[in-house]
Amino acid sequence: MNTAIEGFSRLTKEEKIDWLTKNYTKNPESSKNVLAQYWNTEPKVQRLHDEFIENTVTNYYLPFGIAPNFLINSKLYAIPMAIEESSVVAAASKAAKFWLEKGGFQAQVLGMEKIGQVHFIHKGNSQSLEKFFSYVKPKLISAVRPITQNMEGRGGGITHIALKDKTKVMENYYQLHCTFQTLDAMGANFINSCLEEFARVFKAEAQAFSSFTKNEKEIDVVMSILSNYVPNCLVKAEVSCPIEALETGESIAPLEFAEKMLQAVEIARIEPHRAVTHNKGIMNGVDAVVLATGNDFRAIEAGVHAYASRNGQYTSLTYATIEKGVFKFWIEIPLALGTVGGLTNLHPLVKLSLEILQNPSAKELMEIVAVAGLAQNFAALRSLVTTGIQQGHMKMHLMNILNQIGADDEEKKVLIDYFKTRTVTHGAVKEALERLKK
Repeated sequence: MNTAIEGFSRLTKEEKIDWLTKNYTKNPESSKNVLAQYWNTEPKVQRLHDEFIENTVTNYYLPFGIAPNFLINSKLYAIPMAIEESSVVAAASKAAKFWLEKGGFQAQVLGMEKIGQVHFIHKGNSQSLEKFFSYVKPKLISAVRPITQNMEGRGGGITHIALKDKTKVMENYYQLHCTFQTLDAMGANFINSCLEEFARVFKAEAQAFSSFTKNEKEIDVVMSILSNYVPNCLVKAEVSCPIEALETGESIAPLEFAEKMLQAVEIARIEPHRAVTHNKGIMNGVDAVVLATGNDFRAIEAGVHAYASRNGQYTSLTYATIEKGVFKFWIEIPLALGTVGGLTNLHPLVKLSLEILQNPSAKELMEIVAVAGLAQNFAALRSLVTTGIQQGHMKMHLMNILNQIGADDEEKKVLIDYFKTRTVTHGAVKEALERLKK
């Protein structure tokens, strides 16, 4: 019977595993063996992984692949991707090769502004609060100088603090809306530290502000936290070529292919059900690089999908045009990324990923990640408007099916060759393996 436990975090790793497998698995010894299989054989490296999070019992592995041949702003990259989904790395590589011969990808960072907010309740007069804010704003900036001086020395820091009146949407609700430049750091800890100091000083100074009535001196801070919605931390990536260069190798003429691509993007622009899947494909590429480089893919996902809804309807993140015989395909996407701090200095594979990417700045990493998302979307749309998505995806999924049904190495070799010209389904592969065994 499953039981609650007190002080789990204080147990040793071995004690945690004993309790877990005894209470929550059918075969404790077998479960222990599975957990142990994924420990790093180097104790120092394993200890490092154990300390990334709390209550660690093992490591969870994802495939780490490379998509080569990405020409970005005339510089050649091999892009590391950490992802479990079949065909993502292959699709990205195929798109990279397609555009390599057409000038590659162009990318440009449009802004790197990040946002944090102090949310508070004030029951006094809004004009009095505005007067107080004008008085206290220099004190807020001065109070965080010990936190910001190193960032300022590198050219970053606080760029703006504004008082926002939100009382029309929630009674007595205001916020300090703050913007930051954090350079090569993602900056979460820096921003949150500044915000909490803002909140402390804001409350304390309100108590001493002579123009406030007794009730107005009370500032009730609800929370101080960065926002993962960063619409001004934006990057654009694009590809373009003459229509006649859009020879895909499929039985479709270049002009028809270009027109279908435009129609596919337009459908994603106007139809939210399609837009969600359309953008999910983009995030296959984005998340895989974000994860490989030790950045926060959950924050990126939340911010990107909020941006896709910024005009009141969820819509496509990519765009396409045909003008004067030229096909153009591009993406604009918010990405708050870092190349210093966090796991970038700790996780061995993250450090290697950044080395493979030639140690990019945060701006360069934004460009690389945006290109990966655009390439993934191009590859998906190319399949959808020509052969269909399942042909390529299921061929990549074939190995997973063969492993699931227990094919040995020789059987895999025969069946991979067999399905080169046949439709891959779980049932078809299982049936073919049974025939082969007979």
